[in-house]
Amino acid sequence: MNISKLRRPKFLVPAVIVVAIAGLIVWRSLTPAPPPSYLTATAAVADIQDVVLASGTVKAYKQVSVGAQVSGQIKSLKVALGDQVKKGQLIAEIDSMTQTNALRTEEFSVQNLQAQLRSKQATLKQAQLAYDRQKMMLAGDARSRENFETAEATLNSTRADIESLQAQISGGAIKVDTARVNLGYTRITSPIDGQVVAVVAQEGQTVNANQSTPTIIKVARMDTVTIKAQISEADVVRVKPGQQVYFTILGDPDHRYSTTLRAIEPAPDSILQDDTSASTLTSSASSSSSTAIYYNGLLDVPNPQGKLRISMTTQVNIVLSDAKNTLVAPSTALGEKQSDGSYTVRVLDAEGHAQPRKVRIGINTNAQVQITEGLKAGDRVVTGTATPGTADTSSERRGPPPRM
Repeated sequence: MNISKLRRPKFLVPAVIVVAIAGLIVWRSLTPAPPPSYLTATAAVADIQDVVLASGTVKAYKQVSVGAQVSGQIKSLKVALGDQVKKGQLIAEIDSMTQTNALRTEEFSVQNLQAQLRSKQATLKQAQLAYDRQKMMLAGDARSRENFETAEATLNSTRADIESLQAQISGGAIKVDTARVNLGYTRITSPIDGQVVAVVAQEGQTVNANQSTPTIIKVARMDTVTIKAQISEADVVRVKPGQQVYFTILGDPDHRYSTTLRAIEPAPDSILQDDTSASTLTSSASSSSSTAIYYNGLLDVPNPQGKLRISMTTQVNIVLSDAKNTLVAPSTALGEKQSDGSYTVRVLDAEGHAQPRKVRIGINTNAQVQITEGLKAGDRVVTGTATPGTADTSSERRGPPPRM
């Protein structure tokens, strides 16, 4: 048996393996690497808006608390919750016996003074005749000067008494008018056209107006409502009256109400509250750094159907700028801002490689950005890489770009 023939396969197998490995290395070196896998988005034509979001509350356009200016028992209540009332319409009546008696007392006092005045006027006439007679007799040396002076003093005293009574009558007339007004206060009328939104007091209840004015009902004008939107201090510097606004309510999120911003209150609610003590102001100042500050933006909207109700919550959008049918792309596609105001984006070519391109932008919402120059509809822009480390990500942004 030939032993050399049996040992040949032991040297053949390693040689085949070495050749295979060498061939694989050559094949990999000659084959181009596949392009990296990117996260992309397509630039497209769409509408874009830059808005400030705010939470709002529905308020009545005008609301009045109708109260009693006199004390007494509510004799009758003429309206119910939800009723529509007109300006001057009778709302309630308070028992007027006390006010009626007070008016009659003052009228009787004036009548008494007027009677005293008439008596004094008759006395004045008599004193005038006596004075004239003493004056004539004094001129003819028929009487002494003492009698003349007594008649003169009586005349002057009577005239003073008449002036005093006339002043008392004028003061009494004022008291009569006041009593008549108080009597009129027992008939409470609506100061505005509106809807009864609250009934605070009930028929038969006794109200006391000596310390504070008790509220009987609240009337609000609801054909137009005011939305009080809370705008953060970071956004309030970018909004101004006259800007377009739209909002929705929780109960009907698909319906959009459109209006304009009427005004922005100059101070937050914490300052507008009726508490100006030094301790409160100091406390407010010390906590201002840790408490969110909101300013109220006011907007009015017609409410002919009464769908909007007091204290409803609204989601308000204040439109800062908008563009129709413009080219938009994701904001995450933008690179760093350049000194000339432009940005760099990476656009995929036909082979799938990312090529840098300079663009200029308009509206930037931090989610989408308006491209005004440098791209066309259909371009695929890179927003990230699907396989980290396989592509150059040196210009990739981490988070949205700064707002213009």
